[in-house]
Amino acid sequence: MKQLTILFAMTFLVMSCAENQTKKKDTAQKEDQFEPISNEILESSVIYEANIRQYSPEGTLNAFTKDIPQLKELGVKVIWLMPIYPISMKNRKATPELSIEDIEDPKEKEKYLGSYYAISDYTAVNPNFGTKADFDKLVETAHDNGMYVILDWVANHTGWDHKWIETHPEYYQKDKDGNVTDPINPDTGESWGWTDVAHLTYENKDLWDAMSNEMLYWVKNHNIDGFRCDVAGNVTTDFWNFVVPKLKEEKPVFMLAESEDKDLFYEAFDMGYNWEGHHIMNEIAQGKKTVADWDAYMQKIDTTYQKDDYLMSFVTNHDENSWNGTVKERMGEASETFLAMTYALPGMPLIYSGQEYDMDHQLKFFEKDTIPKTKGKVWPLLEKFGELKNTNPALNGAKNAADYKRIKTSSDEKILAFSRQKEGEEILFIANMTDQDQSFTVEKSGSFKDEISGEKMSLKEGQKLNFKAWKYNILTKK
Repeated sequence: MKQLTILFAMTFLVMSCAENQTKKKDTAQKEDQFEPISNEILESSVIYEANIRQYSPEGTLNAFTKDIPQLKELGVKVIWLMPIYPISMKNRKATPELSIEDIEDPKEKEKYLGSYYAISDYTAVNPNFGTKADFDKLVETAHDNGMYVILDWVANHTGWDHKWIETHPEYYQKDKDGNVTDPINPDTGESWGWTDVAHLTYENKDLWDAMSNEMLYWVKNHNIDGFRCDVAGNVTTDFWNFVVPKLKEEKPVFMLAESEDKDLFYEAFDMGYNWEGHHIMNEIAQGKKTVADWDAYMQKIDTTYQKDDYLMSFVTNHDENSWNGTVKERMGEASETFLAMTYALPGMPLIYSGQEYDMDHQLKFFEKDTIPKTKGKVWPLLEKFGELKNTNPALNGAKNAADYKRIKTSSDEKILAFSRQKEGEEILFIANMTDQDQSFTVEKSGSFKDEISGEKMSLKEGQKLNFKAWKYNILTKK
């Protein structure tokens, strides 16, 4: 009987090993078949910012992973995960002004989860979100669905619980008394108010190697496809130029800078933020600026950046939503027009968690909150915009972007009209950028299809067009 038990155990062990080897082989084959990220893919990409804590009632990686196949319906090709790492407890933020040390009630303290950007360990997963196995499943699911995963990376500062504060205090900025400081605004010499984090100094070259190793960990061990780098312009460009080639030695990666600093794009970064353009959109929606301001901005972009530089366009993101208001609060009835515009412009459009579900409230930043999950008006719009972005080369927006050409109208301060052209395809965007009905002519003729209504539309030079407040067309040439 004992011999039979041993034989059974050995047989089970052999079968288990064989099964594990088969799973590993299948995973390896899937990854071999998965095309590495490239500029050709990025030309037609939509990026999705995933706020794991607030994405679901559970606030877990697994809850988000279940919905990844749905994101294909929106044309998403890149998933940007907001920081998934453990958050420091020391000096943890409860509100923008208060830390949990200022709160006496232990029960009250429990609800304050802190800022995602106060990281205590770069190579761990926040246990509230799940495990590394859960993370690997998320990446695998994304890859199975033709999507790429980039991690939010915070190289400018760590949380106050990070081990480096004890083991490598030389990695940090210090005041005249030798105390580690929170990040200081170099222009004013005063604190930014980010008191829950400790400021790293890249004058110490040992930090370059240490930070590189932390980033490489995720590329080597968890097969991620790049990074979105927080306040990238506050970290020396030389560091980014040092680390990115090391990442690319392992595999092709996509690098997104939270910055408009053109120096970052020469070597290290693929894409930056269209912050200035976004603020102009807000101000046009609020009647504070006109289309003339937009035209001046586009001319500035054309002369400031190299031809292969490109920016991410958005109507919302985690900062805008939590600190500056919802899309409706900032853009009102112009919200849909500017959403459409982010897809029509050169660059890459962003969807932020909840935006696809018509979210109309500001998510809490330091506490648990949850996005809505009911499809309304925005989801079907994003489906249409996403399909166009994915399939029509006239909306290519990366290093080989389709041409952008302003089209003259009889009312250029109120009407924005431009075309995008590439590989014989053309898309025309026309919008009334005011809260009043407008009549105008446009210097364009031809037969088009309205991609929102599906109707045919003919344009003739000198033809009078009547657009209600904030009306827009996305037209494809027929």
